[in-house]
Amino acid sequence: MSERLPAHGSQHPDEYREDLHPEAGRDDNVPPAEAGARPYRTAHEAKDVHARLSHLNDEDLKRIPLVQPGTRLQQGATYLDLASDDPGEFTATAELQAGESHRLVAKDQVDHELWNILAGHSDRPPRP
Repeated sequence: MSERLPAHGSQHPDEYREDLHPEAGRDDNVPPAEAGARPYRTAHEAKDVHARLSHLNDEDLKRIPLVQPGTRLQQGATYLDLASDDPGEFTATAELQAGESHRLVAKDQVDHELWNILAGHSDRPPRP
């Protein structure tokens, strides 16, 4: 016999449910979609990133997709902000969103070798 799970927030009394779950039904791991918009642009297209990544060639820059401004970050995912003076890795929480001045790269969108170069874990230059 199959049991159905209760609806999100239904364990709380009706009068408190909206206060405790104001955005019930919103999926924090799905970025908002805009009709016809590309989900990413690349570091190659972001000219302000070129100076910071001068050790990478154009082909490498084209392989680095950037998160579009306004996109909600995936909870638990790892990112780098290439616009930061210290682009250390960080893990996103559900309420984080890419801003206009950010140049965010999601770890799961680039290959391992390139991620290590971006994150400063490798002294080895990228392949020509």
